[in-house]
Amino acid sequence: MKAAKPKDTPTSRWLSYRPAIKVVDCTIRDGGLMNNHHFDDKIVKVVYDTCVAAGIDYMELGYKASRHGIKQGEHGCWKYCVEEDMRRIVGDNPTDLKLTVMADAERCDYHEDIPPKKESVVDMIRVATYINQIPTALDMVKDAHDKGYETTLNLMAASTVPDRELDEGLEMLATSEAGAIYVVDSFGALYSEQVHFLVKKYLGYCKASGKEVGVHMHNNMQLAYANTIEGIIEARIFSMPRWPAWAVGRAIVRWNCCWASCTTRNTTCVRCWIACRITSNQCAPNFCGVTTCLTCLRAC
Repeated sequence: MKAAKPKDTPTSRWLSYRPAIKVVDCTIRDGGLMNNHHFDDKIVKVVYDTCVAAGIDYMELGYKASRHGIKQGEHGCWKYCVEEDMRRIVGDNPTDLKLTVMADAERCDYHEDIPPKKESVVDMIRVATYINQIPTALDMVKDAHDKGYETTLNLMAASTVPDRELDEGLEMLATSEAGAIYVVDSFGALYSEQVHFLVKKYLGYCKASGKEVGVHMHNNMQLAYANTIEGIIEARIFSMPRWPAWAVGRAIVRWNCCWASCTTRNTTCVRCWIACRITSNQCAPNFCGVTTCLTCLRAC
């Protein structure tokens, strides 16, 4: 006898656990832009262990940047994510957490610096590109895909791209080997209505080829959290990066998984947006010393 299909209710559509939503933690990679990637190993290990414990889907360890002509000591090792540095933290990564690195178009010697998947602890290569770099980005995605990696494309600075160019760019990206294409608000300049419009546009190009759509928001206007929610109503992947105010960013970035930094250890699951035992009208100190209002989830 066929099992009865669950009734479609508001709870099943929104308030329940949604395994289709994938969460990428960008703490080390995007945060490295604030300190030239000079993170102590202990910090990287703590973020890794936290992602594992919280059930995060992907952790982004850093960049795969070109090492040609670099000034010794200017950048930390997470700018380059050499295999031995990553394995120093994660070993063979015997967990369900997948690891990813970002490769910027025209800033990565990807043919040499990205080894075949069987030789790497990395699971996914995320290629970041501006609209004028798409041909290079497409070759980078193909290279990573052919080496056995999962791949995604981050089309950066979406708020600055004219509609005609965006349409042509998405048409090209939709034919690539990437598993997902991201709406990236590089300057934190988008309002929720614009996020809604862009996500629908991206989905229009991606659905036919079976690609997912992700969102990557910045917090310049204190709208990153709201825009992320707006985006994942239709999209399925989101990443929470660094923020303009780094102290606030360290507090907010924990929302990637379960928000558990208050003194009473209350948690909020981003997959279902349900607060567990959170008392309204209360402010709680986060681990970096910034307080966050539990009612509006904004830094006080």
